[in-house]
Amino acid sequence: MEGKPTSVRIILRASVSPSEERSKVLAAAKNVFGDCPHKEEISVDEILLYSESMRCLQKLHDQLRDRRVRDAARRLLLRGRTENRLTLMLNRQAAFAGIVVLCGSEDESPLGPIFLVMDSEEADQLIEWLTAHQDSG
Repeated sequence: MEGKPTSVRIILRASVSPSEERSKVLAAAKNVFGDCPHKEEISVDEILLYSESMRCLQKLHDQLRDRRVRDAARRLLLRGRTENRLTLMLNRQAAFAGIVVLCGSEDESPLGPIFLVMDSEEADQLIEWLTAHQDSG
């Protein structure tokens, strides 16, 4: 096992519908990242969080391990992969509650999923770190 990748660019994107409060969508997005350095871009209909810190993926890593959904996560990461880009869809209501719940399709999150996009030259290593059956740091 090679361990944690060293380089990643992360974009977390959530649409904001007219019936939603932006502050709640922002809170859900921040819950996915946890405590890590990031930049925010907030518009009327979308919230974007950006980071290049692996710390922003630590909460996802830990919850995939603790909730025993690593195999499903691996399948979704491989299905959502385009070269060095990995995309996951997350349930926004669960994210608001601080829980990472993966979506297999956009329909699985009633107000639309939160999209987590990870760009890395070490995409294989990133998938392995996020979904490994043994804690590799």
